[in-house]
Amino acid sequence: MAHCERASKPLLQCLQKTYTKGLPGLQLQSTRAFQTTARAREEAQAEAASVPFHKAPDPSLVSSPRLERRLLRQGISPIGSRRRRVALQDSPNIPFEQLPYQCFQDARKVLLQDREEKLRDITAMSEKIARLQATPVEKAGGEQVKKSKLRAMELHVEHLKILADSNDPLVKKTFEDGQGDMSKPIYRFLADRKWREYRRKILVQRITQMKVIPDVLPHCDPIVDTKLYFGRSQVQPGEFVDSKLSTAAPKMDVQLFEGGEKLVTIAVVDSDVPNVETDGFDYKMHYLAVNVPISATSTKVDLAQLSAEAQVVLPWVPPVAQKGSPYHRLSVFILEQKDSQPLDFAAVKAKETERDNLLLRTLQARYHLKAIGAHLFRTEWDASMYEVMKQVGFADADMELRRKKSERLPYKRRNPSTFR
Repeated sequence: MAHCERASKPLLQCLQKTYTKGLPGLQLQSTRAFQTTARAREEAQAEAASVPFHKAPDPSLVSSPRLERRLLRQGISPIGSRRRRVALQDSPNIPFEQLPYQCFQDARKVLLQDREEKLRDITAMSEKIARLQATPVEKAGGEQVKKSKLRAMELHVEHLKILADSNDPLVKKTFEDGQGDMSKPIYRFLADRKWREYRRKILVQRITQMKVIPDVLPHCDPIVDTKLYFGRSQVQPGEFVDSKLSTAAPKMDVQLFEGGEKLVTIAVVDSDVPNVETDGFDYKMHYLAVNVPISATSTKVDLAQLSAEAQVVLPWVPPVAQKGSPYHRLSVFILEQKDSQPLDFAAVKAKETERDNLLLRTLQARYHLKAIGAHLFRTEWDASMYEVMKQVGFADADMELRRKKSERLPYKRRNPSTFR
């Protein structure tokens, strides 16, 4: 696509100049019909245009794969599809809400009327909540009844807020461009729906097909979107990770789709540690941290940067896999603490000192945790695994595991007399 643009761009510029010179009045009229920006904005755009595009590419207009990769290295994602960005390069800069389509504008009027009705319902429900809060407990029917009514009314208000903006084209455009404000209920709702359409299904498929559920935990219903990063590369659920990359603790992006803040426990468990004596597998806790805050707007969690005095119970230990052993499943679980209350870090650290055979289901029952998110990656013997074993001081780095040969059936001597 970049070669086609490079070849056709001079021709398009020539045609545009010819068209502008031939019809100056029409050009002026069409420009004035939709001009709503201030002069200061035009001057800012003129200054930005003086900088070459290849030095400061616009995320909403870039279409070259090379410039897209440059933006991604800077941590900036291109907005929308490449086809959309190519179309915007030669289109007039008309605001989205002022597009000159009669059907579009009539539909917006209907949606605005529906939104006004929803806003009136929100105002009325908010007044009811205020009156109920001011009502004494005796008249409301008791403390528990009052709390349940308030909770139901607040949930209804949140639902009305979502209905008021769920069909707004501007809201959908903002969300699709990746510029949604996750502090607002409508953008959390749209992000949750998009995650459940595909990414959550893939995650549930991986943790069930690879028997993470029920090997590590008997049940897990993910309600947060968990992304895992080793270095700059994102790890998909179930993907193999190079042993050198996994020497450092990963980074996580835990997206919560509810309002408020939660305190969670993060655990990384290896459920495939070979045990030669029992001819089976054991568990090993590679990382354990408590009292980690997450919210809809604060999603970044760097396991290497958490506080060792108040959060990290067991620091990160690189996963290893002996030569000849099957691949190891490293399960990452996000567990919500009861009522989002902090745990006693000193007591937890004093009790949980052993990594080997520390079962996550035991921790879940002991500290009343609830699994709300999960992730999974795998490791196996590779070219750099021996160096990693030496680095972490693994005792059996020189040992190779081999399958035990099955015993042959006992030899039966044939009776020579039968051949006579």
